[in-house]
Order: sequence, then structure tokens, then C-alpha cells
Amino acid sequence: MVAELQPDRFAVERQHMVETQLSARGIRDQRLLDAMASIPRHEFVEARYRNQAYEDHPLPIAAGQTISQPYIVALMLDLLHLEPSSKVLEIGTGSGYQTAVLTQLATHVYSVERHPELARQAADTLSRLGLTNFTVVTGDGSRGLAQYAPFDAIVVSAAASQVPPALFEQLREGGRMIIPVGPPEAQELQLVRKQGGKAVIALREGCRFVPLISGGDSV
Repeated sequence: MVAELQPDRFAVERQHMVETQLSARGIRDQRLLDAMASIPRHEFVEARYRNQAYEDHPLPIAAGQTISQPYIVALMLDLLHLEPSSKVLEIGTGSGYQTAVLTQLATHVYSVERHPELARQAADTLSRLGLTNFTVVTGDGSRGLAQYAPFDAIVVSAAASQVPPALFEQLREGGRMIIPVGPPEAQELQLVRKQGGKAVIALREGCRFVPLISGGDSV
């Protein structure tokens, strides 16, 4: 659960976000809706952007990165079909907002962030909110975290040219990965399921993410 920091003047805006941006667009998982209604997104953005924290668009954060549009966060997590027992790998901690939502849906979240500044800030914010079932690591997200594998689900918050092989290898049999794939002008979300050790890929919808800085071949 999220710690009570102070009276939340954004509570009404947050509920409006859930109703108009998520429920109205087909997000039905009540656990996910409850999580996004409880996590204070304004705590993860710079003070100058807090009045926009619950609007239907991404916002800039440090290191030239962004905090994703609320609907995209909800859509990606909805596609993972998370259970309370799920162990999740997140690639691209960013502000830590999606990490916070994941802590409400899974038993533990392992998150990798390339920028040490962002990793430190995100971990500090998550801890300040009273969240404990997370581990933030600075490193190359394309390599994943083999020491904690296998994962029930993997969510990648940066666009790759192809699905990184290391991430697919760290997905358990029957597990799901959601990842944006493609060049900046033509990215699309791909849902990757591991069936019989093979990748079964379903194309979802167009999107726009910052690039995943990595190397390697596709699966």
C-alpha cells in the first residue's frame, strides 16, 4: 500500500483520469484500475509539471526521458495479465511511476534503468511513498537481470529495433512480454508470449517511446 504523505489535492483528478482515460477506453482489470487510482502520479513529475500530472499525454523528466501517458501505462500492464504472485522485470525505470503501479499488482518488481540519476531518484520516490517490493538496478536494460530470472512478465518502456534475446531468455515458459518495437516514426507495441520455448508475437497499436540503447540480434 502507498503511505499517506499529506492531504492529496489531486485525488479528484486522479479518479477522473481513471474513469475517462482508462475505463472509458476499455481497461477492465479492476486491480489495475485500483492501482492507478491509488498511485500519486504527481509525485513522479517535476514540480512545474504537477498540474499536468493526470492529463492524457506524456511529460518530460530528467535525462531527456519521459513519463508515459497514463493510458499507455495501463494498456501495457493490462496486456501482461499479472497475478499477485507475479515476478516482473521492468526495463526503463524512468520516473518510477510505472514501477509503483506494478508494486500494487505483483509480488516483486525488478527494474533496470540506464541513467544513474533517474534510478536514484525513482528509488527515493518509491521508498518515500512507503513501497518496499521493488529493486531498482542501474544497467543495460537489453541484458535484463539474469540473476533474478525467470520472470512471469517483462515490460519494456523503451523502443527496440528487435526483441532483445536476453530478455526473451529470461521470460518463463508461458510468460508475457510487452515491448515497443520499431523506428521512432513507426513504433508499435508487441505482445510476446513464450510458448514451447518460441516467441509468439501479437501486434497491438502504434506508440512512441524513447529508444532502448542496446545491441544484439532479434529472437
